[in-house]
Amino acid sequence: QVQLVESGGGLVQPGGSLRLSCAASGVSLNYYAIGWFRQAPGKEREGVSCISSSDGRIYYADSVKGRFTISRDNAKGTVYLQMNSLKPEDTAVYYCATDPLCTVVAGLGNYGAIDYWGKGTLVTVSS
Repeated sequence: QVQLVESGGGLVQPGGSLRLSCAASGVSLNYYAIGWFRQAPGKEREGVSCISSSDGRIYYADSVKGRFTISRDNAKGTVYLQMNSLKPEDTAVYYCATDPLCTVVAGLGNYGAIDYWGKGTLVTVSS
C-alpha cells in the first residue's frame, strides 16, 4: 500500500518560516516528480511547487516565487518545501503528490494524472 505523508506544518507568525517534508511508504519517491499543492478554506486546490525526479527541473507558482524553495534528498527518499516570509494568505492545508513531469503544477495537466496524494498538513500563518 502506497502512502505519502506530509509533516512540518503548524502555526507561525507572518514573516516566519516552516519546512514541510514529504515521505512515502510502499513506493520510492525517487522515481517520481513530486508536487506540493495547497487548499485554503473556501478555495480550490492549487499547485505550489514541483520538482522533477531526475533532471532538476523545478516549478513555482507566482505567488510563492522567491519565498518557497523545493528540494529533494534521494538518499532519504524525502521531498522538502522550505517556506520563508510566510503571509496570512499562505494559510492552507498543504499536500504532496506525485505529479508526472510536473505537468499539474505547471498548469499543463489535470488532477486525474496524479496517482498518489498525501493527507495533508495544516499551515496557519497568523499573529
